[in-house]
Amino acid sequence: MLSVELHCHSEVSDDGYDPVEDLLARAREVGLDAIAVTDHDELEASLAAVETAPEYDLVGIPGMEVTSKAGHVLALGVREAVPPGMSFGETLDHIHALGGTAVVPHPFHISRSGVMANVTRDELAAADAIEVYNSRLLTGRSNRKAERFAWRRGLPMTAGSDAHIAEMVGRAVTAVDVERREVDAILRAVREGYTTVEGRRTPWHISFRQAAAGTKRKVRDRLTRMLD
Repeated sequence: MLSVELHCHSEVSDDGYDPVEDLLARAREVGLDAIAVTDHDELEASLAAVETAPEYDLVGIPGMEVTSKAGHVLALGVREAVPPGMSFGETLDHIHALGGTAVVPHPFHISRSGVMANVTRDELAAADAIEVYNSRLLTGRSNRKAERFAWRRGLPMTAGSDAHIAEMVGRAVTAVDVERREVDAILRAVREGYTTVEGRRTPWHISFRQAAAGTKRKVRDRLTRMLD
């Protein structure tokens, strides 16, 4: 049984803060076996993490968080960037065409680009797995909705810290029942539902700090582009 972080962000994300090395160091510190760095619409840091992960006794899983027209989708196992702005169905198809696994994070958390504002339940069920525990929660209601949906549809379940700072890596993890400590084996087990979820809430003050700092960075970057 491997302990896997499937959803976290580096400084390459427009609202992330720490370099890949800090995420990997934290993952090793908290006893994880594997980690996917999933930056927003960026693959560069994730591929770097894959190369560096063995130095931390970790399996690096390539991936990214894609902004589809409907909302966010995790593309795991891809080594080529998935373009943002496609429909939900097109995004899933593109991930699959690249040999990847499509996991929908925080689908019922609409204020954080959850897809359920824009897709039907049948469309959501076309994903390979549903993230049913995201540690950046306020009430837990959206997580409970995601878990009920996954149970009723018989869909595989995952968890993710959604960490935007290194200290929150491993706050929520997916325990994967797999024989081989390899990327392909881990993702196959995810798709087949050999998973359980484990998670703790990100402290509210850290969630607020991450959100505020992310907004500040986006505004600053936007102003810089305008002045350029």
